[in-house]
Amino acid sequence: VQLVESGGGSVQPGGSLRLSCATSGFGFNYYAIGWFRQAPGKEREGVSCIQISDSSTYYAPFVKGRFTISKDSEKNTVYLQMNSLKPEDTAVYYCAATHSLEYYTDAIIPYWGQGTQVTVSS
Repeated sequence: VQLVESGGGSVQPGGSLRLSCATSGFGFNYYAIGWFRQAPGKEREGVSCIQISDSSTYYAPFVKGRFTISKDSEKNTVYLQMNSLKPEDTAVYYCAATHSLEYYTDAIIPYWGQGTQVTVSS
């Protein structure tokens, strides 16, 4: 099982980034794929998740209206479009694969990516 994140980087406040999570080694269509983030000195927190089978989604309140999660089932890849970024969005973002949105919100995660750094600073 592999989850490989890309797309992180540094951006000014108000800017945008798109994270990608390329997956392999498991039944993509039967899982929920999402993102967590962890800022220095803080606990890891859920950001957004998509149930691949029916495209239902979850967004944490602090990203609603700014972030959009999507999928490409042909590429077994999930994307997180992040707009209107704020300094408080600075964190390492981790891709996560689990069985359902409920498992995601309960932080029951069998598979993790290695993380990608997002820095929002002027």
